[in-house]
This record gives sequence, C-alpha cells and structure tokens, in this order.
Amino acid sequence: MPEGDTIFRAARTLHRALAGHDVVRFESVFPALTRIHEDAPITGRRIERVSAAGKHLLMAFSGDLVLRTHMRMNGSWHIYRPGEAWRRPRHDMRIVIATTAFEAVGFNIPVAEFLEPRALARQEDLRRMGPDLLGETFDAAEAIRRFRERPQLSIADAFLNQRIVAGAGNVYKSEVLFLCAVNPFVPVADVTDAQLAALLSTARRHLQANVIDPTSAIVTYRGYRRTTGRADPSERLYVYGRAGKPCRKCGTPIELRAQGAHARLTYWCPRCQQV
Repeated sequence: MPEGDTIFRAARTLHRALAGHDVVRFESVFPALTRIHEDAPITGRRIERVSAAGKHLLMAFSGDLVLRTHMRMNGSWHIYRPGEAWRRPRHDMRIVIATTAFEAVGFNIPVAEFLEPRALARQEDLRRMGPDLLGETFDAAEAIRRFRERPQLSIADAFLNQRIVAGAGNVYKSEVLFLCAVNPFVPVADVTDAQLAALLSTARRHLQANVIDPTSAIVTYRGYRRTTGRADPSERLYVYGRAGKPCRKCGTPIELRAQGAHARLTYWCPRCQQV
C-alpha cells in the first residue's frame, strides 16, 4: 500500500497539472462513476484542487463534487501529455480525466467514488480517520488518546491503523519503530506516552522530509537526509527489506516476521528493539 508521502506527492503533482483547468474528457470502467457522469457530466467542470487526506486522494470539481480515490496495494495515478504513450497497459486503466494540457490516468485503482459535500462529510473512512501525519497541523495528543483506546493491540499494528494516526504504511512502521528503539510486538499498553510522542514526531519528520524530495524513494537511513547513488532500496533504509543483513547500529542480523490480521511484514533488530 502506498505510504502517505507517496499519496501527498501524487496529489501535489495532479494539482499542479490539473487545477484551474476544465475537463475535456472523462472515462472510467466503474459503472457508478459513469452513471454520475451521465446524470451530471464531469466534462466541462473545472478542477479546483487535488489534495491528500491520509491515504485518500481527493479531486474537487466545480459544482461541489469530489472524486475520492484510495490506492490500496496497487493503484496509482499517472500524468501524461495528450497523445503521449501510457506506461501501463490499457486494461489497467480505471479512470481518465483529461484537460487540454494533460491527462490524468488512474491505473488499478480499487476504490473510487464521487461525493457531494454532505456525503463527503459523512464518508466513514474520512470521518473516522486519525490525525494526519502530513497535515498542516497535527494533534499529537489526539493521536496518543486514540492509541490508548486500543491497549492490547501491538504497537506495530496500531501504527498502521489509519483510525489512530493516518499516513504511515508498512515501510515507515518498521523504520520508525527501529529509530525509536521500540519493539514492534509489544502491546500499546506497554508503550509510554513519551515513546508514543517520539514515534509520532519521528514519523512526521521523515514523512515531511520525503515529501520535500522530488524522488519517489523513501529514505530514512542516515537520519532523514537524502542519500544518492543507492539503487538498492534496502540501502536507503535501516531495517525494512534488510532481513538477515547486519543492523546498521549494532550488527545483529535484522529479523522478519509476518504480523497482524493481514500478515504485514515487520522488520526489526532484536537487540536494538528489545523493549
């Protein structure tokens, strides 16, 4: 599943390309989207803004209509010039929104819906979403309160729960827990408020740093400064994707285990993260 910084960068790129321009063509394989298009055409509407909310991408059109998409594991948005060859096959296309200058193509997007303001305010995933790590403001106290509502959940699973705190995915889960020396398998009840605050501030700092950089690669190794010339993704990270390799701090082999109801992979150092 794309991390919050990936969604943020996608929204920023789409906004820069599309905002302020009128839609000249709309296509979708989703019947619910095409029905709305027939009743209240998207073509001719102006794209007002594109923004990210946690892992949701929201595209607002004139006439109080918003397209909400969620990438889940494999979805992505691409931007092309008119007539430019797509980098993905046509059968992966789910949505096309074109202006005279660009066309935005959503590939393998599993969740997409048009929402009017009242429905947008009631949308359950958005309404119950925790504080957004990439939001302009961030309520750490509220995030900690939400952690405390789930004392028996492992800290790693809690960190992925978007209703506790929004924006972090599996890579940041492993990396931030390592950087804060927290064992991923301990229950939330055993994690102090100070540790939770450190996890949140560390996650927010790294997400923001990776948003600033124009590349799509997550980097945490060597603090949150970017590294160059490292083709292997694991060489940009502390523990994620490095099972069996020596810990960058103590040399102990990094371990790997499937964790939680969805068997998400967790990487950790058994020596650095004993508690």
